[in-house]
Amino acid sequence: MAEKAEDLNLPNAVIARLVKDVLPDGVNIAKEARSAIGKAASVFVLYATSCANNIAISGKRKTLTAADVLQALEEMEFEEFLPKLQENLAAFKKEQKGKKEAAAETKRRKSEISSEDSAPEAKKQKTDDDNVPSDSKEKSENGTKS
Repeated sequence: MAEKAEDLNLPNAVIARLVKDVLPDGVNIAKEARSAIGKAASVFVLYATSCANNIAISGKRKTLTAADVLQALEEMEFEEFLPKLQENLAAFKKEQKGKKEAAAETKRRKSEISSEDSAPEAKKQKTDDDNVPSDSKEKSENGTKS
């Protein structure tokens, strides 16, 4: 858990970027207002997490899921956010699935390439072994040098 209350605050740079993106051009925000928004956002995140945790515990689970968070928002009476959040969650899952499939494809291709590269190595080694006289093979297998 956090050692100090300040450890629970969201980074100021993140808050500043979010506020800047929402406000129209030319609108400034006082440092105190940005700080208040940051603290309010941190409290909201902690409260939503606590509610989602209670839902997970009631389901006899220790892991919070997206469904727990969505249900917590409903309990917190933030239902108006649910459609947009569900849309973003679906997009996130689709993106993650695409990344996972791309990674698997890359891994498969690398595997094919390395197996193709190692095949000539095996043939070369076999050819090299064939060129060594049979008595040398026996000596090297017995641990003696030729």
